Amino acid sequence: MAVTVRTTSRSGRRSGHPASLLFFVVGIVAAMALGPAFASPNATAPPSIEDYVRRFESNYHTLRSLEADFKQVYFAWGNRRVESGKVYLAPSGRMRWTYDQPETKVFLSDGKHLFLYVPSEKQLTISSLHDVQDARVPLDILLSHLPLSRVFSRIEFADEALKAEPGDRVIRGYPKAQYSKDYRSCLIEITPRFNVRRLVVFYPDNSTMQFTFRHIERNKPLDPALFVFTPPPGTEIIRQ
Repeated sequence: MAVTVRTTSRSGRRSGHPASLLFFVVGIVAAMALGPAFASPNATAPPSIEDYVRRFESNYHTLRSLEADFKQVYFAWGNRRVESGKVYLAPSGRMRWTYDQPETKVFLSDGKHLFLYVPSEKQLTISSLHDVQDARVPLDILLSHLPLSRVFSRIEFADEALKAEPGDRVIRGYPKAQYSKDYRSCLIEITPRFNVRRLVVFYPDNSTMQFTFRHIERNKPLDPALFVFTPPPGTEIIRQ
């Protein structure tokens, strides 16, 4: 059976999967934990936010791969949706988010296009990575390992904003002016070894997306086939 292909405008994107709007933000921030373990040196005074961010940034300069379990929670207007699965990250913008709870689905990037496959709907939505970057955090900057100051207008400590694990630090980033319509701020919980434990993003409509990462494996060889998706026969393909 052949697949069916149709196109939609960017304004016609499906709203039933709000998580897909933020996968790249989460994937790249999680990838900041890919560098070798970097324990903070003992010091008589706590580091400034500038020093802390520099140490944090130094941890993703050797990005090669990441595999982790994730839990995703979306809060909006009194509603709460919890999803979970496994994420795989690789250089050049490649990533795969495999969901197993509460619904099976796959979100994938091959570095050029985004693919969202929902088996229960027999639909595969394909969009351009370039289009998504235009509307969201400029992920090409993070993938290029440039400073977070190129992404955020301001970064500050915000340990009181989350109930963090003992020893963790929390930083808050505010968007550059051109991205202020996409998100209001984000919180990043960072372990003493500079792994990202949690990311929380606050949207202008007062909704919130939270990701928690567990069992992180850094620089593990990943099969390139993970980042290639072939839809099964009978799949409707929607191009945006």
